[in-house]
This record gives sequence, structure tokens and C-alpha cells, in this order.
Amino acid sequence: MYLIRLGGSALNQTPLDWDGNRDRIVAAITAARAQGVAILCLPELCISGYGCDDSFLAPGTQRMAWRVLEEIVPHTGGIAVALGLPVRFENGVYDAVAVVVDGRLAGVACKQHLAGDGIHYEPRWFRPWPRGRRGQLRIGDREVPIGDLRFDLGGVRVGFEICEDAWAADRPGAALAARGIDVILNPSASHFAFGKEEIRRRFVLEGSRAFAAAYVYANLVGNEAGRSIYDGSVLLAAGGRMIGCGRRFAFADRALTAATVDLDALRPAQARLAAEPPGIAADLVTVPWQPAAEAETPAGQDGRDAWELGAHVKEEEFTRAVALGLFDYARKSRSRGYVVSASGGADSSAVACLVAIAMRLAAGELGLAEAAGRAGLSLAATAGNGEQGARGLVAAALTCVYQSTANSGPVTRSAARGLAEALGAVYHEFDVEPIVRGYERIVAAALARPLAWESDDVALQNIQARARAPGVWMLANLTGALLVSTSNRSEAAVGYATMDGDTAGGIAPIAGIDKAYLRRWLLWLERQGPEGVGPVPALAAVNAQQPTAELRPAAAGQTDEADLMPYDVLDALERFAIRDRQTPVECWRRACGEFPAHDAGLLASWTERFFTLWSRNQWKRERYAPSFHLDEENLDPKTWCRFPILSGGFARELAELRAAVGLA
Repeated sequence: MYLIRLGGSALNQTPLDWDGNRDRIVAAITAARAQGVAILCLPELCISGYGCDDSFLAPGTQRMAWRVLEEIVPHTGGIAVALGLPVRFENGVYDAVAVVVDGRLAGVACKQHLAGDGIHYEPRWFRPWPRGRRGQLRIGDREVPIGDLRFDLGGVRVGFEICEDAWAADRPGAALAARGIDVILNPSASHFAFGKEEIRRRFVLEGSRAFAAAYVYANLVGNEAGRSIYDGSVLLAAGGRMIGCGRRFAFADRALTAATVDLDALRPAQARLAAEPPGIAADLVTVPWQPAAEAETPAGQDGRDAWELGAHVKEEEFTRAVALGLFDYARKSRSRGYVVSASGGADSSAVACLVAIAMRLAAGELGLAEAAGRAGLSLAATAGNGEQGARGLVAAALTCVYQSTANSGPVTRSAARGLAEALGAVYHEFDVEPIVRGYERIVAAALARPLAWESDDVALQNIQARARAPGVWMLANLTGALLVSTSNRSEAAVGYATMDGDTAGGIAPIAGIDKAYLRRWLLWLERQGPEGVGPVPALAAVNAQQPTAELRPAAAGQTDEADLMPYDVLDALERFAIRDRQTPVECWRRACGEFPAHDAGLLASWTERFFTLWSRNQWKRERYAPSFHLDEENLDPKTWCRFPILSGGFARELAELRAAVGLA
């Protein structure tokens, strides 16, 4: 047997946080060495942070990343470590991995496939490294190899697939296997999206089987740069068998997963694969080093949390991803908690629950004192421990404000108050009706006419929403907290929101999730809830209502779906039109097939309404607060969906739709 211990560590890094990133890397190396790890894989671009954006092009960023690498090197005695950083070579910038072995830099491997779809913009900053190419990188008075490299570390051959490399059709692992490889390391910065973990597990397992190698995958964790959330997945496999799996959505700064591999067990399969062509051996960097051997092979285990194997994985993932995203967003922005304008409806209630759950999950993992300290929150002396302490942490982190006008009803007021009390949040009520009336009087005087619902409906609705923003902003400013925008993705698609009103805030955590799913999630949260937290029964008062902006007089019976269309139809049309890039006629035909209970003419009118409102409201989407990326597509123009602010409004396309349904 040839036993070697491999490890991968998830890291919660921050772009351009040089000292913090360095210290977390050094702590991860120290922890891995203490557990007998011989070869450690850290996440992609972990020195600089993955989300540096255009700062990657700044020579100062590249120089500083190298200086930090040099500060880390002395901490690598007795261990081999893969460290990600941007590297300039021959006037190009590359997404690279420095291999440091026992206190020495052995070489630099470069990423061959860049992610340029969806929310990714890597080709804007980096060049892809050509397969099979090798160069010499000058550092001061010495040179180190750079490029498509393998490393012979004391008889253990190590190669790389860097994040997107493993997702490509011609992934480098096949060439590595042909040239002789024992271990493939995959440093990644792979954002969270629903269902993505199962895809990762498949390519890790298949890579280890097809390439007859041990495979180590290490991802970032947390809200690194503001919009993308990383789940901290660490996966270790050998010969087609999963031997190690790290905890996802952890609140700790780092999390190590390690396993022992018998390389001799892989040799028979390797013998059938290795067929190194002449001349390719030049890519092999030989490092004289003796990796520490393991005395015995511990039993491998899957390591997944129970919730990952249950029936509500999407609900659990949504809860944990947004909770972690909110926790990190507050602490990295140096905000002391959140303020939510609580309407008693679905959206604001969901946001309030997610903030409270974030605090409970953090306290459960880190302990009450550390969770409060990391979030910059001060606990009251009476907070105590256990449930009392958890409620105290929620109270320090979450303030809910119900702001009533003449059109607010007792049902929403009671729902908002009851939920805040159940969560343990601080609760206030503001009466903004006098402010609304004041604005109406000023504008009516300027126009020299009274305002009426029959002629001024939208303006009278909007002033109520806008009158609510200054008070909660002021409260947030006075407490050092961050105001949360409660708009969802369905509203963003059609502009069903008041700019500088309900869109006000510094973060829009649910703007990446559609309303139809959000309502299903709230029902799940009311009745079951996430593992370790449990249900929130107080949501029954929220879930019993039909969603409404509650901005018209009660006699109007206003509901969101009456103003727009059924949310499930709206969300389907959004995906047909925006994700699938289909025309109005094509969307209508698909809607007819998916929603046979609705009349075809009615579906056509809803389709026309969607395209009309979508094209008119890009300016609103441009102004939304930063939102979290939760699906493989979203409507955020800064990350995924670009659309002109001014356009022709699909005039010809909608005429074709009307003709197709006989309405022309």
C-alpha cells in the first residue's frame, strides 16, 4: 500500500482583503498539517478573492497577490499546498494556481477553460492557457515553470482541473491521465445554484473513475463579494468512490475535509490509461520531497448532512444559502443587523424569517458569543443562553417596522406584529398617513385640482410606498443597520414595485427568487422549516392572505394577481421569454400547453402584458439593490440579463401574437 492523506479546505474570503485572506489561508494550512494532510487544495483565486472584477487587470492587484503568496510560503513546511491567485505572464493575466511544497514554490499551473456564460465574466480579465504549453515565469532573480503542468511530489504525480476546466467537454483530466497522474486537484469558485451540487458530485466521481486518480475539489464558502453565494462544497473521491464530503453552507471562516488514499489501489487502472506521447514529459515538474505517509486507511464516508438527503432539498438550500448570504453581507459591509419594512405580506415576512434563521444557524454552529461578535452585534445583558440567547441575538440583528396608511388593514398589521414577536425581532409601528396626506395636499395645490383614484390611481399608490422609505432609512441609519428591499423576482420582471418606495434598501435578498416558489417555501417554513431550526407557525396569518400591495382603498379588493396575472403564469412566461429567448408567439403557445385550464385568449393577453411591462421597466431593474444569485438564471442586469433601457417594446412581435390568436 502507498497511503497518502489528501485534503481540501473551504475558505470564506473577501476580494482584496489581503491580510484577512492570508490569515485564513495560513490557518487552513496549519489545521491541515495538524491532521496529517500531505497535499492540500484551497479554492480558486483564494489569495486575491474570486470577485475582484476589473481589479484583476490592475498591475497593483497582481503584484500584491504575489507579495501575499510570498508571505504564505514560509508556513508550508512539511506540506504541499495549491494556492490560487492572478498571475501576469507575457502581458496576459491568468487565473493560476501556485504549487508550494515544503516552503518552496515549485511552479504555477494555469486555467485552460474560462467561464464566460451566465454570471461569469472571466474572459474579460483572464486569458485561457493553451493546452500543452509551458513557459518560465521570472520572479526576481529566479525562474519557475508556468503553464499546463504536472508535479511529481516525491513520486506522487499531481495535476489540475481548475473549476471550469472540469465542466468543459474536453476537460484536462483525460490528457493528465494519459500522461500519468495520481491526484487531480480542482480549486474552485463555483457559485451556489439549485441542484448544482449533484452535478459537481458526478464530475468528481466520474473524473476519479475515468482518470483512475484521487480527486480533490475545494470551493469557496459564504457571500464573498456581494451577489454570489458559495456553499463551501469540498469533495474527495478515488477510483469512482466518494471518500470525503465537507459540510455545506457553514458559517465558519474555513472548513477542512481530509481522507486517506491508497495510491497502489489505483495503479492497475492507471496502467490501462497511461500512454504518454514522446516529448510530453517536459511538462513534468519534479520536486524532491517525501510526503508524510499514513499508517492506516480510515473508512471513508459520504459526509452529507441529513437535510441533503431529505425530501425538501431545494427549500433547505434556499434557506441556508440566503441565510449565509445575509449573515456575511451584514458583517462584511460592517452593518449592525437589518431593518425590514414589514407589511404583513409574503415578501417582507420571508425576508424577516431569513434574517432570524441566519442568526439561529450561526449561533448553532459558532456559539452565541462568536456569532454575535462576527456579526458586530451587542447582546443585551439579559440575553442568556439557549432559546433565550437565540432570541436575544435575533433582537440585536432584526428590526421590523409596520407602516400604516388609511388603506392598511387589521389583518396585515396583526400578521406583521405576530411574526415579529414569534421571531424575537424588535417591532415598531409608524403611522405614515399624515405624511401621505401632506404630499397629496402639496401636489394638488400645485396642479390646482383635487386628486382622485379615478384619474390618479398609480400616483396615489406610489406616494404611499414612497412615504414609507424615509422613516425606515432613518431608523437604519441611527442604529447602523442595513435596510432590506423586499422585492421578489416576479415583481422585478414586470416592474411591479415603486422605485424609492418598496425597492428602497441596500440589499434585495429575494430578488432572485420567483413569487410562486416563495409562497410554497413560506408554507413549508410554517409547517416544517429547516433542520435545526424548525417551523414558524406564526406564518399561518401571512400564508392565509392573497398577496396584495394594499395601496388602494379596501373596497377595491386589490390583489397582486388581479393587477398582473397568476404568479405561476408570470414566472413561466419570464423563463420562456428571458431564459429561453423566445418570441411572444412562442411563449404564448408554450403557455397554452402548460396551463390548459386558462383560456387561450386570456393567456395571450397575459403574454402581451408581460412583454409590455418587461420592456418598459428595465430602468427599474438597473436600480434594484444588489440581489443574490440563486438559480442558473436571474434578472439582474449587472450579472446575468442585459436588456436595453429604451427599446421598441416588442411592437411587431406583439402584433404577430394578436394576429396568431385572431385578435388583430
